Amino acid sequence: MRPKPITLLLAAVLICGCALAAALPPAAAQQAADAVKPGNPRLADLMEAAQGRHIKLWFAGITGNWKLAAYQTRQIKTRLQDAASLYQSLPVNDITTMAKPIDAVTAAVAAQDSKAFVKAYGELTKGCNSCHSELKLGFVELKTPAMNPFSDQVFEMKKK
Repeated sequence: MRPKPITLLLAAVLICGCALAAALPPAAAQQAADAVKPGNPRLADLMEAAQGRHIKLWFAGITGNWKLAAYQTRQIKTRLQDAASLYQSLPVNDITTMAKPIDAVTAAVAAQDSKAFVKAYGELTKGCNSCHSELKLGFVELKTPAMNPFSDQVFEMKKK
């Protein structure tokens, strides 16, 4: 039975960083290289995009910009779905662990619940790190952002 695309995509978000191909174990690096086809983005590029969305999701959520938080959550899911469909040979045993954290973030955002958002975001981040560890990439560790690298974007809701 083939894993659901959402679970594969969520596993992919956990493989962030530009040096992914060099850091993978030889067999996994070969599998990733085999999956790259002309015109397809590299897995590391998809994961870097997901990591940027992960950061933006945090700042949108903590400022109560729920529309932006919902958008960023959808974007993370999309990056993961792309990775799952393009890189089906990811050596991950239990990728279903990412579905619950993404669903929890989605629910917290829909409910506009700041407390639930912070908790769900923490679980999402733990899920990312768990997958990295499973892939022998534990050195690629995400955390809650301490500062906003996107100084050119407004995260607070505009008052009308």
